[in-house]
Amino acid sequence: MAAPVLGRAAFAPFAAVALLAAFVVTDGPLFDLFARPADRREGRLNGLVGFALAAAGLAILATEIGLPIGLFVAAVLVLAYGNLGKRLVAETSDNPFLGVAGFAAGGSIAGVGGQVAVASLTSSSIPLPRFAFLAVAGTLVAALFREMLFERDDPVVMLSTGLLLWLFDGLATGVGTVEVAAGLAITVALGYTSYALGTASVAGMLSGVLLGLLVVVFGGFGWFAVLITFFGVGALSTKFRYDDKKRRGIAEENEGARGTGNVLGNAAVALACVLCFAASGSLPIGGTLFQYAFAGSMAAALSDTLSSELGGLYDNPRLITTLERVPPGTDGGVTWQGEVFGLVGAVVVAGVAFGLLPGVSTLGAVAVAAGGVVGMTVDSVLGATVEGPEFGNEAVNFAATLVGAVVSAVAALVVLTAP
Repeated sequence: MAAPVLGRAAFAPFAAVALLAAFVVTDGPLFDLFARPADRREGRLNGLVGFALAAAGLAILATEIGLPIGLFVAAVLVLAYGNLGKRLVAETSDNPFLGVAGFAAGGSIAGVGGQVAVASLTSSSIPLPRFAFLAVAGTLVAALFREMLFERDDPVVMLSTGLLLWLFDGLATGVGTVEVAAGLAITVALGYTSYALGTASVAGMLSGVLLGLLVVVFGGFGWFAVLITFFGVGALSTKFRYDDKKRRGIAEENEGARGTGNVLGNAAVALACVLCFAASGSLPIGGTLFQYAFAGSMAAALSDTLSSELGGLYDNPRLITTLERVPPGTDGGVTWQGEVFGLVGAVVVAGVAFGLLPGVSTLGAVAVAAGGVVGMTVDSVLGATVEGPEFGNEAVNFAATLVGAVVSAVAALVVLTAP
């Protein structure tokens, strides 16, 4: 909180804490207060040292490079109070969802409070919807990284959170109360539902909630409808006749619960599209093309999902590159029924895009569907040729959705500019 007063010396208190934790506080009540299990074994507060050094690094970014002081404070408080909230929950429950909820509550409240305090100290305006969005987005980023990494990786979590908040802040030019409140309510409700139904792991739930919030705030509710069409229909298709899929050896792992890798493999391109759309005023490419690319990536994702999940229930798949018969579940193996289901998935996304995205025309919807089918086909070809330990399923999904996005955008550009 003293960062606005300390100016370029804002890093000094954190550097001092790091030195004390590394060389002075090696036992006693203060050591016991901050020590993690690994710290107790090593006899040094390495966790606190890393936390303090990461905070010092962010302080230098804030005073020397231009990271807003409010975001620096928010990033530090989000992780500190998020960890505190999770620890408090852990004292009474080992439920992973409740632990994440404790992290989210503690981090979000502290993140908003920190930004408000900095704005008050610097006599700046206090746009609460913007502060709330940044605090919650930062908390979700930090919680997601904490689920994916180890406890000792808090420095990486804090630095990543601070830098991503800087990006979000630059794009969040017109954040309103309705978008933030509705976005949070909808995404959190759907995220919890997906976790409760077993269609997403804790990390997958966090990924989906963060993605949904960013799509609502930076794109709008039409974009979110396209996104949720993929996640909703895709999740249902994964659970459909799941026991039969297990017997055939084609079922998704973890009882069909989507993890972070699956979510990002299918939706990373869509996230990039919505961020580029938000920044389109500063880019040489118009925002409409990013709408088509977003819809095309989602069409490819749903097309591939339905082709695999429903088409895999039929016998006699053939390898897409040679048409020879292969066992069910073989990467690159397709059935004609699966191809039909894939086409239906692409058309469904195209229809939602046509109905809810203002820039998508009738011919544009055809371009979206075409991108989806091409992306599905690329996924199958890559599965038959390069998918393996070094180029896994998530990488194949990413490549397929990228192709779907590019094909849809290029086809739409041709259609929109044709005389």
